[in-house]
Amino acid sequence: MLDCTALCRNKDCMKRRNFISNVTVLSLGAAGTPFISFGELPHHKLMSKGDLQTSLKIFNLWDVQPTEKQALLIKADEILRPNRAGSFADLSDDPEFQAMARSAGLTHLGGPMLGNISETGADLWIRTLKPAQVSVELDGNVFGPVATTIESNLSAVVPIIGMKPGRDYPYKVLIDGNPARIPATSRLRTVPGKNTRIAFGSCWHRWGLNHPQMDLLRERRPHALLAIGDIAVQDRSGHIGLTTHDFLMRDLTPRWNDFVATVPVYSGWDDHDYCANDKWNTSSKFSAADRSNVRKAFTQSWVNPQYGLNGKSTFLRTRIGPCDIIMTDNRFARKKNGRYLGEEQHEWLKEQLLDCKGPFIILSCGTMWSDYVSNGKDSWGKYDQAGREEIFKLIEEHQIKGVLLISGDRHGARGFTLPRPGGFNFYEFGGACFGGRIGPPAKDPNWTTQLYGIAAQYAFSEFEFNTTKPDPEVTFRLTGEKGNRIHELTLTRSQLTPPERTRS
Repeated sequence: MLDCTALCRNKDCMKRRNFISNVTVLSLGAAGTPFISFGELPHHKLMSKGDLQTSLKIFNLWDVQPTEKQALLIKADEILRPNRAGSFADLSDDPEFQAMARSAGLTHLGGPMLGNISETGADLWIRTLKPAQVSVELDGNVFGPVATTIESNLSAVVPIIGMKPGRDYPYKVLIDGNPARIPATSRLRTVPGKNTRIAFGSCWHRWGLNHPQMDLLRERRPHALLAIGDIAVQDRSGHIGLTTHDFLMRDLTPRWNDFVATVPVYSGWDDHDYCANDKWNTSSKFSAADRSNVRKAFTQSWVNPQYGLNGKSTFLRTRIGPCDIIMTDNRFARKKNGRYLGEEQHEWLKEQLLDCKGPFIILSCGTMWSDYVSNGKDSWGKYDQAGREEIFKLIEEHQIKGVLLISGDRHGARGFTLPRPGGFNFYEFGGACFGGRIGPPAKDPNWTTQLYGIAAQYAFSEFEFNTTKPDPEVTFRLTGEKGNRIHELTLTRSQLTPPERTRS
């Protein structure tokens, strides 16, 4: 969901945003350098537009970026906007773009970004300027090389294995044998054997994560971030050239690079990454080919351990410490009068839930599991109440332990208990507040099972797991951008396990 009636109500953030959003590109210098002036503040709805001017305003939202990088974005837009199928291959083939990238001091176009973290290693994603061989040096070992190619959209994923649990490892990246310029703080932190911290949230869109929040979250040293939708691309409706431009803008932002070079990311998409507001599956303006192309661009721009099955969808199952992670995809295969996840993913989800062996399970969805907010608009209740009930009953009948529901989409953060007929409660933790954007009301007197609610505030969510106790615990925290604790709740695994009496 995108509501542009305000960008943020936090006064400090508004000062930063208002200053930067005045950026106007007047002309280009001889070397392609933009001359920038600061004029009248445009109407905030400009921020939802997909034009180049808006992209530059967003690019400069938190820090005014070097003019060489702004010029590079302008050149990329010139190449990609006219080409609906445009990709990083087109940027690789353009001599002027390549020369400008070198002038801007770039050794590569994106990353390193960590993901697929474990007790003994991780995966590292990177995107190069041209086809190349990528290696990673870490703890006296060399991993790779792995080739980036035109077919891979100049991206590569280098597996790192054989590390020890709970350790910090500085690393270097080599491109064709030459050191890449990466953040000095780049480190791989493996998962410890027991206690784990996992952050999650959504809806920073292509406006990006605000810097105080990113710095605070990184200081918290989470072992991973689950990014559960509306996290990079904005309403491109199958235009891969503009999708590519959005990913490039993300990857030219220094604070993003600093963050993902240290904090592993797992990504799911939602409507704005996928197509446009509240869109799903295909339509007369978004074909099956568009859907396939968008999925391909997504898979080549993140570092997930899995992207659906058989070249379809983007759902995944993995394990981080004591926690099984299942991230669903409610866009790719949703049916109007059928399964919210599509038939194949629905059956896959049931199989995965039955197979989970950890003390806890994080089960994510791009939009709400409950139907409280916006009267259930775009949620399970509107499209597939029967499918949701089938999943909930499966968890109850098999006494599947420690299920934590997380969701995004509805700007702001709201948590609920979801009461069941047998007296058991599911817990849903909504965390669509990474972007600080206004959305539906934070609270409602009719939401009698609500745990917390905020809107138009920057905040991030995290789970901290403690499995050293006889009854393992998880603590949920919702933290504001200045470190203020908005909500905290500790639950035991037994509280999150359906009792025997709920079996049919």
